[in-house]
Amino acid sequence: MPAPKRKRKGPRWGAAALALVCAFSFSAVARADWAVTSLKRQPGANGAVEYLHYSLGKADSGSEAEVRLALFSRRNATLRVIDQPASDRRLAEVMTGEKFLAGVNGGYFDPEGAPVGLLISSGKTIAPFRKARLLSGVLAVREGSVEIFRASEFPRKRAWREAVQCGPFLLDRGKPVAGLEDTRSARRTFVFTTKDGRAAIGYCSPVTLAGLGQILAALAPLPVTRALNLDGGSSSAFWCRTNAETISISEYKLVRDFIAIVPRNDR
Repeated sequence: MPAPKRKRKGPRWGAAALALVCAFSFSAVARADWAVTSLKRQPGANGAVEYLHYSLGKADSGSEAEVRLALFSRRNATLRVIDQPASDRRLAEVMTGEKFLAGVNGGYFDPEGAPVGLLISSGKTIAPFRKARLLSGVLAVREGSVEIFRASEFPRKRAWREAVQCGPFLLDRGKPVAGLEDTRSARRTFVFTTKDGRAAIGYCSPVTLAGLGQILAALAPLPVTRALNLDGGSSSAFWCRTNAETISISEYKLVRDFIAIVPRNDR
């Protein structure tokens, strides 16, 4: 009588191997969510700023987004906070009135126009630091350096020349922050820094906050490390002067303050 045939067993996957495969698959999908479909670049008016216009698409939903950046090296340019207590001028008016290279709207403000969160302009503290869930980050400038801090790590005792407290935090160590709102789309403005010593202010067509975090992580070839959301929606405004044209996206309502790029020698 022939011996019974032994059933061949398939490969046995350990829990660690399965977890690795799942993690890899999830990571690949996450990276593929938003992809750059086109990138147009123009040199800024004086060479210190570069204007970048990204078009992006999301394969699984067919969603599209447009991102406009004013990118600069922190060696050649820096940021200035422009406060306007009367809130009577739009971004384009302010930018063309002086020799600014680019600008966006700034932080939050209440119905009476008072800034919400820390606001420092030209060394003067206009509004104090506040502890609030939404105000999770601080953009700060000191001696020409441009830095983005989490609110919990911000060194308040230092003598900062410019600062805007805003939020939420969008990117940290190059990765989107977990838990960002993912249902309401709106126009967005933001600021980010890169690991190679550059920084940018920017505008994005209507997306969710979670979508914006994913988009900023996908902006190849820029190695974005930290990104902070600014006051968006109807406050969103962007302006940049290039050698060929002036790009201007107007806010829908008047705002309290702006963030402008200026050459280092104009500080």
